[in-house]
Amino acid sequence: MARSALYEESAISTDERGERRKYQIFHIASIVFLVLGAIMAFFSLTFIPSMIGQDASTAVKVFNVVIWCIPMVFFFLFFFIFWKFKRRFNVSYDYTFVQDELRITRVFNGKTRKHLLTMKADQMLMIGYADTDSYERLLAGQRNKKPTYLTPNREPAEGKIFIYIHYSTSIGKTLYVLECRKEMLEYVVFAAGRNKFTSK
Repeated sequence: MARSALYEESAISTDERGERRKYQIFHIASIVFLVLGAIMAFFSLTFIPSMIGQDASTAVKVFNVVIWCIPMVFFFLFFFIFWKFKRRFNVSYDYTFVQDELRITRVFNGKTRKHLLTMKADQMLMIGYADTDSYERLLAGQRNKKPTYLTPNREPAEGKIFIYIHYSTSIGKTLYVLECRKEMLEYVVFAAGRNKFTSK
């Protein structure tokens, strides 16, 4: 196996259909609130000047404007909340191993991609299976710091395994959990060095 070999794999939710449905619900809801907010903003161009021009005290004018604006503010607020929450659903991860580097990308709804990190083989401290004692020992040494899951699943899909990579950078050490086939594990171990792999 050449160290310059290219290997690509994805970790997709085992409940992809359900995740896609949840994403669509939040997406549609966010659009509805955006449209309602935009409609109120459009009508505000007419109603707010008329409220200000009323023959009333300043306090009454301010009160009327505030009452009118509150629903509009909530519409836009709910738009941002639903828009943000939808990105928690139907998330997958792409792994690309090339030139002794493991590149991780998060994919939203199968379309939008965001590069998360690039792990260099020489900065990997330890590699192994996430159901072994070595993983538990590393986890215990994290001092309540949770591992970073680079998979949408908490149980591996059929034909895949959970592996961990203990990784070091200039700002500290991080424990990552990935979901992949054994082929990718072999690529990573070959690049990092077999002395960094533990099966126990």
